[in-house]
This record gives sequence, C-alpha cells and structure tokens, in this order.
Amino acid sequence: MHIEGRRFYGIAAGIIAGISYGTNPLFAKPLLDSGVPVLVMLFFRYTISAVLLASWMLLRKESFAVKQQQLGLLALLGLLFAGSSLFLFFSYEFIPSGLATTLVYLYPVFVALIMVFLRFYPSWQTWISIGATFAGILLLSKPSGNGEVQFIGIFLAILSALSYAFYLVIVNRSKRIKQVSERSLTLYALLTGACLFASIRAIQGGSIIHGIDSFSDWGNLLGLAVVPTMISLLALALSSRYIGPTKTSILGVFEPLTAIMIGTLMFKEPLTGKMLAGIAICVAAVIFMIARSGKK
Repeated sequence: MHIEGRRFYGIAAGIIAGISYGTNPLFAKPLLDSGVPVLVMLFFRYTISAVLLASWMLLRKESFAVKQQQLGLLALLGLLFAGSSLFLFFSYEFIPSGLATTLVYLYPVFVALIMVFLRFYPSWQTWISIGATFAGILLLSKPSGNGEVQFIGIFLAILSALSYAFYLVIVNRSKRIKQVSERSLTLYALLTGACLFASIRAIQGGSIIHGIDSFSDWGNLLGLAVVPTMISLLALALSSRYIGPTKTSILGVFEPLTAIMIGTLMFKEPLTGKMLAGIAICVAAVIFMIARSGKK
C-alpha cells in the first residue's frame, strides 16, 4: 500500500478506535446500575467478543495458526490490554474518576518516552500535540465522589496508562508478530483477557453470571463486546501498525470526548464551559498533528 494510503487508513483507524472505545459508558453504566460486578462484565465483554471474532474468521476461512514462539508475546499483549482495564476500574475505588481519567491519559507521554528509549524520536510537532491533548484532558476531567486521593489509586491509574502504552508499542515494533494479522492478534489478546478475568473471579468467589438478570443486560454485554472491545482493538492494532504508536495514542483523545458526549446526550450529565474549552483544545491538537504529519 502507498505511504499516503497507509497514513490515511492509519489515522481513520485511530479515530475509529478512540470513538468506539469511548462508547464504554453507553453499555457499561446500565450494567453497573443493574448490579453486575466489574469482573463479570469484563469476562463476558472479552468472551463474547472473542467468540464473535472467531466466528467471523471462520466464515472468512482465515487461519488461527500462529507460531509457537509467538504465543508468549500474544499472551503478554492480552495481559497488558486486560490489565489496563482492571487497573483503571480498581483505581476508581481510591481516587476521583476525573483524576483517574487524567492520569490514564498520560499514556501518549509514556508511548513517546518508550519510543525514545528505542531510539525512535517523535517530532516536536508530536510533542506539542501530546502536551495540548493532555492540557485538554485536564480541563475535561472534573472532580467526583468525595475528592479523597490515596497514593494506591494514583499508582493503579498510572499502571493502567503504562499497560496501554506498552501494548501499543509492542504491536507496532515487535518483529516476532509482524506477520500475525490484526484479527488473530486481537483474538488471542481477547482470549487471554477472558482467562485472566475468569481466574480472578474464581479466586474472588461468586457466580460468573451474578447480576445478569434480563435480556437488556445481555444486550448491553453484546454491545460492550462488539463496539468498545472488538472494533476498538482491531482498529487500534491497524492504526498502530500504519502510523505508529505515538500518533495512535494521540488519536486516543477521541475516547474521553466520545464518553463525555454520550454522558451529556444519554445520561443528562452537565457540559460546562471548561469542558467545551478542553474539547476544543483536544480537537485542535489532533488537527495540528494530522496536518503537520501530512506535510512531512
């Protein structure tokens, strides 16, 4: 594929990944309100998504085969992505969700620093875009709960950001899985995550279907599995391979933007002037990054 074509599809996939992942509240909030535990929700989210993706691959007669030396790295990717979700949810128990959201959006900075360590140096335009999007996220995030902050919560939120950053970098830079398709990579990551959540739930105790009592609950689980999980992961892998993990991570700003719009339109959450300013800064930073990278 021509370099301009790769750039276009990479940017489009990055935006799709951000928007689709940002739909989490649309499906997760009704489930949490129904009393579905986080681990149960995450287990079915990953399991249903894996079954749907595997069925699609079967219909397309795609191979599931991977080399033995690739299995360990694919399992690691699954643990990193699943761990990012777990660390974030656990951090909510110790710090306000607004602070957690801000800390998790450190992951573009972590991606850029990891790439520097690998001797791949982002341009000054990329650093400006990272700084601007983070400033926008600071404006978007608002205190919630009692405002109490504990160090363990900050640590968990940073771990969530680090896990996500390493996932993006490995997908882009690892030669070992270069020939593994985005669908196979995503499938093995989903299966690893499902096993992780099932294991933790078994240790924790309690029914694996606790709180799932209606067709609407199953419908929300299906939506959670398809949009912010399967579609997001596939688009994320594609974007990272086409335009690199640093630019992909910046496009992840569409996650909180989408979540805020859903909260405002669907759940009647307030949209303040400060939040609108944050949205404007984030969008301007992304446009700047896309425009500048197109001139290089």
